[in-house]
Amino acid sequence: MLKLKIQDKAFVFDRPAVMGILNVTPDSFSDGGRFNRMDMALQHCEQMIADGADFIDIGGCSTRPNNAIATESEEMERVVPILKAIRKAFPETLISIDTFRKNVAEACMSEGADIINDISGGLFDKEMLPYIGHNHIPYVMMHCIGTPETMHQYSLDVDIHQTIMDFFAQQCKTLEAYSEQQIILDPGIGFGKSLGANYQLLSNLERYRYNKLPILIGISRKSLIFKVLGSTPQAAENGTTVLNTIALLNGADILRVHDVKNAREAIELVRTFRNFAANLEP
Repeated sequence: MLKLKIQDKAFVFDRPAVMGILNVTPDSFSDGGRFNRMDMALQHCEQMIADGADFIDIGGCSTRPNNAIATESEEMERVVPILKAIRKAFPETLISIDTFRKNVAEACMSEGADIINDISGGLFDKEMLPYIGHNHIPYVMMHCIGTPETMHQYSLDVDIHQTIMDFFAQQCKTLEAYSEQQIILDPGIGFGKSLGANYQLLSNLERYRYNKLPILIGISRKSLIFKVLGSTPQAAENGTTVLNTIALLNGADILRVHDVKNAREAIELVRTFRNFAANLEP
């Protein structure tokens, strides 16, 4: 069961949670430019909350393949004003910030963010883990290799279990040196891994549950869907739901998605399936 302590509040999730993606960039791989206007961002955020999002994950630096990485100042200019507006409009909503930069994380935490979601797991900015550790900030640690510019040039092949577990162990121990931490693990599907490795990850997520920590899966509209189906990111919602269902059956605790309603329905149907299956006669 996922539990988070945020300031003076405790949040308990007694079922898998949904993290709704809010890209405020002009160049995201699937919805770039749609929500980087303030009015559109707030409208989309409101809809995701209505559809059942537990977190809103704001990202201002696209890391899609072959894309120029935004500067720190560009990322700040995109994220901070929208964060402030969302915090004012939806004061009870949990807000995650998708950034690998410590300075962006710190600025956003000072404006009311609750969680930092770092695609590099502390690899790209050496100041990130000490900052998270000292301040005991809820932290999504994703497995990654390389640098922001080279991470998509890698293609780790099948049987990568030990590589990912070694990464989680090393980075978690760095954080744990600052005493108790709140860590969520993300094995990094779609980041520097072959098609076979991505599907291998999905086959048994429990293998990657270092220290019994919760696992987040971000599959939404990624290439492991549209490359297999010969489609596009924009046409990958049905495939996203299929793979999210597999992820739930295999141990996922949080789904990071573009379409919150579909994810919430998948969670409810998997819960119902498990309840009835548990009551079957042997």
